[in-house]
Amino acid sequence: MIARAGVIGWPVGHSLSPHIHRFWLAELGIQGRYEAVVVPPDWLADAIDRFRTGEWRGFNVTVPHKESIIPLLDCLNPLAQAIGAVNTVVAIGEGRFEGRNSDAPGFLASLSAVSAIETDRPAVLLGAGGAARAILAALNSVGISEIRIANRDRVRAEILASSFPAKVWDWADRGLMLDDAGLLINATSLGMVGQPQLELDLIRLPTRAIVTDIVYRPLATDLLLRAQERGNSVVDGLGMLLHQAVEGFSAWFGATPKVTQELRAHVLAAIAHAG
Repeated sequence: MIARAGVIGWPVGHSLSPHIHRFWLAELGIQGRYEAVVVPPDWLADAIDRFRTGEWRGFNVTVPHKESIIPLLDCLNPLAQAIGAVNTVVAIGEGRFEGRNSDAPGFLASLSAVSAIETDRPAVLLGAGGAARAILAALNSVGISEIRIANRDRVRAEILASSFPAKVWDWADRGLMLDDAGLLINATSLGMVGQPQLELDLIRLPTRAIVTDIVYRPLATDLLLRAQERGNSVVDGLGMLLHQAVEGFSAWFGATPKVTQELRAHVLAAIAHAG
């Protein structure tokens, strides 16, 4: 039987996951299938039941199902449990599914590909959504000495900080948060195509700090361009997307793929073609 996997969401046509996994299937010569499956919210439970036939090795989960899928699964691994969201589902036998979250390790891998993370210096995280939650779990897992978080809605930041060690700052003070930081992460939608730019004065940010943005449309955001111009190492949002895909592919198809420049070029071409 040909191994089958995919991605579910509503909508799902924008997902780059098929381009990533089909590239690896072809590169590694694996007879497998990876497809995008449109699943409206009220179809989610029925869809999961259909996937339990044994033909499906698992699937990725995108918006709006990352949290609502949890009660429909048989178990969660500890990281997904801590984050409270699932982006990867793996069949574990007898029609049972385990929920995982590969965003956190994907984030760390994307940073490590560029530079070592200085755990003894503060990390600054902007945002308090699902991606921010995964990133906060990642920062906590490597023992960052101090994590500073700010969000336009402070209450959401405080809710997030109640689950993981982090100091909440007012959004108006986000420039002051940069003192002595070793890492700056934009996990908001600011800077994305169709959204306002992130207004942030970088004057207090040490030039040795890494600056990363989870946005990949555009790939070079205003934040990254300004940081690079002043000498900071920068990591764009495509790295996290590519690295988070490794865990699922390995579980479904039995081979561990590599994130290469060829894969990156392939996905960038897909982004350009989509406009």
